[in-house]
Amino acid sequence: MEVEPPYVFSGDEQAETGLSVTRAADNSVIEIAVHGRWSRRMCLDVHALLRGCMAERPSAIIVDLHDLSDLDAASAGVWLANARAASALQPSAQLVLTMPPTRQLASRLRRLGAVRHLPIFVTVAQARAAVAGRMRLTDRLYLSRLRPEPASAGAAGDLVTVACDAWGLPNLVDTSRKVISALVTNAVEHTGTDMAVTVSRRGAGIYLGVRDGDPRLPGVLDPAADDRGATVRGFGEGLRVVDARASAWGAMPACDGKVVWAIVRPVP
Repeated sequence: MEVEPPYVFSGDEQAETGLSVTRAADNSVIEIAVHGRWSRRMCLDVHALLRGCMAERPSAIIVDLHDLSDLDAASAGVWLANARAASALQPSAQLVLTMPPTRQLASRLRRLGAVRHLPIFVTVAQARAAVAGRMRLTDRLYLSRLRPEPASAGAAGDLVTVACDAWGLPNLVDTSRKVISALVTNAVEHTGTDMAVTVSRRGAGIYLGVRDGDPRLPGVLDPAADDRGATVRGFGEGLRVVDARASAWGAMPACDGKVVWAIVRPVP
């Protein structure tokens, strides 16, 4: 079961399935918490959520399993399969689990030798510390406290130009500038909060993320829809631009609002 963009993870929707996803402070790490009893439905939901997160090419995904009830360790295969999928990405990502070391699941994963490519930590804080240095500082540029005004789109575009020049990606400048301008303009029009922009290298592609202080996630509307679309937050021409030009894009909650992101890759 594969997931198609946009990858918009609603907190309400995830809560219904016992899952929650949020963005770490540096925008390169995604954190997921799993709550409740392991079941076939949860297996499918976890798989879809992890594959959607991997589309963003994060440096790491931390999965907190402290509140997961899995007495038979039936979920072991899911974590192993997704750890392999994460490591096969270009660039690779790392899947990290946190749970008490006495859990049956932890014991089974250790017996299977999974800890060589699927690290397990006791606490989320330990996992955060372990993955903190995975992305090199030279592969990420950051612009904070952008005001919710039209000029901010130009400042974000200039950051993208600098990044593409530094990383030898001149063929991505024009498209990336259009996408980041659309993301920033959308935030200006629909949130009215300060923003932070992250630009990261993703192999031959580039990650563009805009973080704002409004927790409401954007919605995407069929251009042919009627005026019911006025009730959808964050929808506008800007997101149509992103959808048309980015190879993948989405949004997810953050501790202080949300992040709307896009990946731009060279055209084959």
